[in-house]
Amino acid sequence: MTFETAADKIGVTTNRLLGWEQGLDQPTIAQAKKAAHVYRRPFALLMLPEPPYDFTPLRDFRRKGSTPLGTAATFIIRELREKQAWVRDWYAEQGESPLSFVGRYTMETKAAVVAEDILKELDIHPPHYADPMKEWLAKAERKGIFVSRTSYIHSHLTLNSEEFQGFVIADALAPFIFINTDDWATSQLFTLVHELVHIWIAESGISNDVQPFMEKEEDLDPVERFCNQVAAIALMPKDYMVQAANTGTGLGTSEELRRLAQAYGVSSWAFLVRLRELELISTQRYRRLKSQEEEAFREFQAREDARKPVSGKHKGGPDPHRMQVYRNGLSFSRLVMDAFRGGLIPATLASSLMGAKISDFSKLEKFAYP
Repeated sequence: MTFETAADKIGVTTNRLLGWEQGLDQPTIAQAKKAAHVYRRPFALLMLPEPPYDFTPLRDFRRKGSTPLGTAATFIIRELREKQAWVRDWYAEQGESPLSFVGRYTMETKAAVVAEDILKELDIHPPHYADPMKEWLAKAERKGIFVSRTSYIHSHLTLNSEEFQGFVIADALAPFIFINTDDWATSQLFTLVHELVHIWIAESGISNDVQPFMEKEEDLDPVERFCNQVAAIALMPKDYMVQAANTGTGLGTSEELRRLAQAYGVSSWAFLVRLRELELISTQRYRRLKSQEEEAFREFQAREDARKPVSGKHKGGPDPHRMQVYRNGLSFSRLVMDAFRGGLIPATLASSLMGAKISDFSKLEKFAYP
């Protein structure tokens, strides 16, 4: 932020703010709390005698030449890291045991082995579920993985899926996944499973090119390539794909392709690439369907772009309390509210962690405990 912007948001003059930074003057406690809120930093951080230099940023696994992370991305990463640190400390105090699947494998392991273990650990059986995303989310959180989802910080500061699609903190006590919901719905599920692979190989980081590939690309990080490969296998296991290719009209039409892809929670493009990778579809049919899907997607994207709101919030949108629970994640919301209701943490801490007033907790609970 510029000095002018920061000073305006905090409610002081630029000279006053400059005096704080140069050590010539000090803010009041109220002003310091306001500054911490504006900068999206923990208030306690401003009380340290020196700036902390041991803070390790998340590894950037994004494609070379990617757009630099903007303010919204930086803020959401800070927010989730603060929440993750609190959960980790809380669990450590409670004597919780590390999760056995975090770092269970490495990139030297065969992708199919990792994919099979994820499905087994989470008790996932594709494609036999009505809502794939809901199924994967519920099973992941049940295993102790915290998942946060949102597309904005506030109405005038939104996330861009072209910058990043998600990130993960692969901690053995409190693994956290963030999914950027500015992305397409089917891409969000692929991102979730992609980030699960990061946890299984204990590689924390930020991702922005999450999709199945037919060929290796030189400018894609090897870790990302591996996670994409495992995610594609986990979402579309070979045995099921063989069965799918031999049902219905034998994938003779785009409609059949989309119907099958929807059952797996993936895009028709991802499903088509996987079929081709497994040699379950001829080159001629692959090219024909690919051309049809590309044209259909361009038309769909044009319609969606025309309807897309200018800001992250708009009239008639989802309930803000529901969206806050999604942003915090179900597991995190329940953990904080249970601790507060049980008298284990003070109201100020609970409010700060949830990003909501205590008076709104009853409304949040309706969505945290559906």
